[in-house]
Amino acid sequence: MSRPARSYSFEFKLALVERFLAGETGPDLAVEAGLASRELLQKWVRAYRLEGEDGLRPKPGGRPRKPDSPPPAELPELERLRRENERLRAEVAYLGKLRALREQGRR
Repeated sequence: MSRPARSYSFEFKLALVERFLAGETGPDLAVEAGLASRELLQKWVRAYRLEGEDGLRPKPGGRPRKPDSPPPAELPELERLRRENERLRAEVAYLGKLRALREQGRR
């Protein structure tokens, strides 16, 4: 049976990576820290070398959020007026068709 996934703090990772870069061996550090494998330490070292300390910080999980559309008050006035004009044209067309249907029903 496999171990449940364990998360390690940023400070813990950073301390181990710094010790590794100072010359201590990966297998010894992994055993001392109780890591499941030394590959985990190698992964942290690789992330540290590529991104610095930020590579060791926890990343948010899941799908990134979509940017929210700006509220109507923040739209430029011209765009707001165009949308309002379009809505009013649709309303007038609907009311015209409704009136025509009512008149057909009276005949």
